[in-house]
Amino acid sequence: MDNITASEIAGLGVGTLLLCATIAAPKVDAFISASQRSSLGMCKRCGDLRMIACSQCKGVGSVRQGAALGFSMFDDFFQLPGEGRAATSSTPCNKCEAKGRIQCPVCSERRIP
Repeated sequence: MDNITASEIAGLGVGTLLLCATIAAPKVDAFISASQRSSLGMCKRCGDLRMIACSQCKGVGSVRQGAALGFSMFDDFFQLPGEGRAATSSTPCNKCEAKGRIQCPVCSERRIP
């Protein structure tokens, strides 16, 4: 740490700021879209589509079983040496019945039968 220049410190600061902005972007986007939907009188969660992506399978309709790291994103990019694709298998999602979407809980509570 003897030879750190001001440019390197500035680069570290800018990189940290960009990383924080990248991590916060989905939350900021969700907040803005929910406020726009409520100002238009729409459902805050689904925008009056009455369907949302399944939280278990993320809208795919199948769940990967036997993932080495527990995260499918990491398993797609990184494989351990000697490990083939046969180590993971996908099964149909039980929560959404392999459709990838479920009824919006906010709209289903609001709706009068």
